[in-house]
Amino acid sequence: MTDSLDDSDAGPDTSEDPEYSLSSDDDTTDAQSSQTPDLDDVVFDNLDTGSTGDSDEASRGLFDDLLEGEPIFENKEVLRPSYTPHKLPHREEQINNMATILVTALRGDTPSNILIYGKTGTGKTASAKFVSEELETTSQKYEVPCEVEYINCEVTDTQYRVLAQLANKFINKNADVIDDRIETLEDVLSRAREDATELEATEFDSVDALESEIDALEADKDDFEEVPMTGWPTDRVYSSFFDAVDYHERVVVIMLDEIDKLVEKSGDDTLYNLSRMNSELENSRVSIMGISNDLKFTDFLDPRVKSSLGEEEIVFPPYDANQLRDILQARADVAFKGSALSDDVIPLCAAFAAQEHGDARRALDLLRTAGELAERDQTDQVEEDHVRQAQEKIELDRVVEVVRTLPTQSKIVLFAIILLEKNGVRNINTGEVFNIYKNLCEEIDADVLTQRRVTDLISELDMLGIVNAVVVSKGRYGRTKEISLSVPTEETEAVLLSDSRLGDIDDVQPFVQARFDN
Repeated sequence: MTDSLDDSDAGPDTSEDPEYSLSSDDDTTDAQSSQTPDLDDVVFDNLDTGSTGDSDEASRGLFDDLLEGEPIFENKEVLRPSYTPHKLPHREEQINNMATILVTALRGDTPSNILIYGKTGTGKTASAKFVSEELETTSQKYEVPCEVEYINCEVTDTQYRVLAQLANKFINKNADVIDDRIETLEDVLSRAREDATELEATEFDSVDALESEIDALEADKDDFEEVPMTGWPTDRVYSSFFDAVDYHERVVVIMLDEIDKLVEKSGDDTLYNLSRMNSELENSRVSIMGISNDLKFTDFLDPRVKSSLGEEEIVFPPYDANQLRDILQARADVAFKGSALSDDVIPLCAAFAAQEHGDARRALDLLRTAGELAERDQTDQVEEDHVRQAQEKIELDRVVEVVRTLPTQSKIVLFAIILLEKNGVRNINTGEVFNIYKNLCEEIDADVLTQRRVTDLISELDMLGIVNAVVVSKGRYGRTKEISLSVPTEETEAVLLSDSRLGDIDDVQPFVQARFDN
C-alpha cells in the first residue's frame, strides 16, 4: 500500500514522447474565440440593414447559431463521477473481495464490516455501488430481504444527520411494505367475504382475524413519524432508527462514503452505536461498509470501534496510465459519437491524470471538459488542444474553489502574500507576511492571531498547493520561510476580494508600505 504512484506503476514514460508531451504549446490559438458567434456583430449587422426591430430582435439568432454544429456527445452523463458503469476495468480483484464478504447477506447472515481505502479517483465508491446494486438485484431474484443504504458523510457529517437520514429511509420503506401488504390482504378479504374457503391458503382462520391484521398494519403506519433534520434529542433519533430498521426481517448494509469526514466532525459515537446494534436487534442485521481516502483515520477511533469496524479491509491502489486509458476508452465508446475523438486525446488525458496519482475522476473530468470545449468551438472532433485547454480550466477551477472555501484567517494571510508579490517583493518571509496580515486584521476588525499561528496557516496553504513555502537558514539570525505564490495572482485576488470582508478594503497600499514595521 503506497501513498503515491511508484515509477514502475505510472505507465509508459511520456516525458520524451512528443505525442504525449505535457508541456504547454505556446503557439496554441484560441479556436473558441475565433469560431464562436460574436453577439456584437449580430446586433450591428441588423442595424446596418436598416432593421426597425428592437435589440431583442437583433439577438434572436444567438442560440440558433450555437446549435448549428453537430453534437459530439452521445451520453455525457457517462463521464460524470456519479455514473456507475456496468463494468469496472482493473477493479475485478477488489470487487470480488467485496462480493465474497457480502454474499453471506444472501444467506440471511450478517456480513463482516468492511473498510475500503484508496486515494481520490481510484474507483472505491463506483466499485462499492456496483457491488451493492448486484447484491440488491440478486436478493430480489432469490427473494432474500437485503438492502443497501448509501450515505455521503462529506454532506451528512454529524451523528444526528446520519441517524435521521437512515431512520427516514427505513420509515419510508416500511410504509411501502405495509401498503403492499394491506393491498394484498384487502384483495383476499374481498374474496373471503364472498367465499370463506379463500382463507384456507392463508394464515388466517376467519374474516375477523384478517380485518384485525389490516387494522394493525394501518396502526403501525400511523405510528411512523419522520425524524426532523434538527430538534430531537440524539437518543430519540437513534431509537427511531433502531425501531425502523428492526420493523421486519432483513439484512442491511450501510455504506458510509467519506467516513473519515464523519469521524473528524463528530467523533466515533455514530460508528460505536452502529457497530453494537446487532446485539440488540431482534429481526434484522446491520453491516457497515466504510469508504475513506485517509488510510490513518482509524488511528483516532476507540479501540472497540476500530476492532469491530475493520473486520475486513480492502485497498484500492492508484491506476497507472495504461489502466486509465482502458477506463477512458470504455466510457468514451458510450459517451461520444462515432469518431469524435482524435487518436491522441485519450492517451493525453490518461497521462495528465497519471500525474495526479492515478486519479480516474480527474481523467474523466478532463475528457468531458475537452468535449465541452470542442462543442463550443463547433468542431466535429475533440483535439489535443482541447485537452490542454481543459487541463488549464480544471486547474484554475480547483484553485478558485479551494481559495473560496478557505477560512477567513487563511484568506487574510493569502491576501497579504498576494499584496507583497504584486508590489515586487521577492523572497517573502514570514515576518513581512505577518506585519501586513496584522494591519489587514485591524482594518476589517478581525482577530489577530499570533505569528506562530500565522506560520501554521502558511504551512496549510503550502500543503494545499496555493503557496510554496521553503525553510531557509539565515545563519546566526535563525531560520525563516521564503514564500511565493503557486497560483495565478489575478484570479486568486479576485476570489479573495469577492469575500465581503476583504472586499471592503479600498486602499491596500498603506499595508504594503508597512511591511517592515515592527
